[in-house]
Amino acid sequence: MSEKKIPYKIYLTENELPGAWYNMRADMKEKPAPLLNPGTGKPLTEEELSPVFCDELIRQELDNDTPYVEIPEEIRDFYKMYRPSPLVRAYCLEEKLETPAKIYYKFEGNNTSGSHKLNSAIAQAYYAKKQGLKGVTTETGAGQWGTALSMACSYFGLDCKVYMVKVSYEQKPFRREVMRTYGASVVPSPSESTEVGRKILKEHPGTTGSLGCAISEAVETATKNPGYRYVLGSVLNQVLLHQSVIGLETKTALDKYGIKPDIIIGCAGGGSNLGGLIAPFMGEKLRGEADYRIIAVEPASCPSFTRGVFAYDFCDTGMICPLAKMYTLGSSFIPSPNHAGGLRFHGMSTILSQLYHDGFMEAISVEQIPVFEAAELFARTEGILPAPESSHAIRAAIDEAVRCRETGEEKTILFGLTGTGYFDLVAYEKFHDGKMTDEIPTDEQLAESIARLPKLS
Repeated sequence: MSEKKIPYKIYLTENELPGAWYNMRADMKEKPAPLLNPGTGKPLTEEELSPVFCDELIRQELDNDTPYVEIPEEIRDFYKMYRPSPLVRAYCLEEKLETPAKIYYKFEGNNTSGSHKLNSAIAQAYYAKKQGLKGVTTETGAGQWGTALSMACSYFGLDCKVYMVKVSYEQKPFRREVMRTYGASVVPSPSESTEVGRKILKEHPGTTGSLGCAISEAVETATKNPGYRYVLGSVLNQVLLHQSVIGLETKTALDKYGIKPDIIIGCAGGGSNLGGLIAPFMGEKLRGEADYRIIAVEPASCPSFTRGVFAYDFCDTGMICPLAKMYTLGSSFIPSPNHAGGLRFHGMSTILSQLYHDGFMEAISVEQIPVFEAAELFARTEGILPAPESSHAIRAAIDEAVRCRETGEEKTILFGLTGTGYFDLVAYEKFHDGKMTDEIPTDEQLAESIARLPKLS
């Protein structure tokens, strides 16, 4: 097919919107290790998880065998407000880089929340409403998940309590105000409003917080208030399931034009965007039907894959959540507050951790200033101001395209543009003013937090 016939933006119709989410675990020979009860060390049951999560989401969380889960009609109708999202050929970036590589990105920023997070937020809010709950609690880092969940809860008439990592609460007031516009209550974490928050503040006076801290507070609030459940925007199996809509749409769009990516790149914090983008491609890889080079890109300031260990750990700093086997830096690890992106979780999805451990994907870490250099170049060529999180993937995609220029290889590169950066202008300001810094944890710091991992018999 002639290059000229491939449009800048490949759109699907509403009729081509996926009718079911894809569960990668069904095709994994080595399944992710089960969540463990920290008290007994045994796999958690539906009954034990029921005080924390919604009933249907628990079933999705524990289901290792069902390859496709039907998307309820109410969720598909909501998706139609902003999905299918466009797959874009980055012609202008290619020209600027003078590369023979073909670069595509799946753009998830064309909704009010500004990111891919809405794909799972609306699903979790739907199941909470269907169960007859009063509301939900959650945490948020940069604020994209909190914004998405606030919007979803407003749609279904649910109360929404958000614990926002304190450094982001202070740096990103406009994201906070969008949440409040949708009716959510937003608390900087750690706070004095929970027992675990008070404990963390006592042990770490003046801390700027972490996702692990905020998770602890959100879980405590959910379990102590009747009619509430806790929901999470990344890491969990159920979240990667919902986010598979990204990859399913992407593959359908590529297949329409006979395009097969050689390299698939996604930013990685907890795993929701990366897992969603790669889902159907990884499925083909697991089944032996096709091969792809899949790259997870994480921040050097919070390098779970590249410098963490594959072990059971708490998902939260307060150590009240289940134990998950994942690549982790230790639940006590708190990233530097000057990191601009939301990729600040100490661990990684159990699904992606198992796939990485088994060699189905690779990972790299990148520092913050090169990430923003890539973001600026992308904005100037493609006309979209990217989110700092997505810009980690952009950095890697540009580097791969430059390698193609140097070697003459005509590879096809696909990456996920998770959202826009219009609420991240304080970070862009620091970058432009030459005030941006990056604190990379030392081996000693990581060893200290990893040494605190729970000891299982």
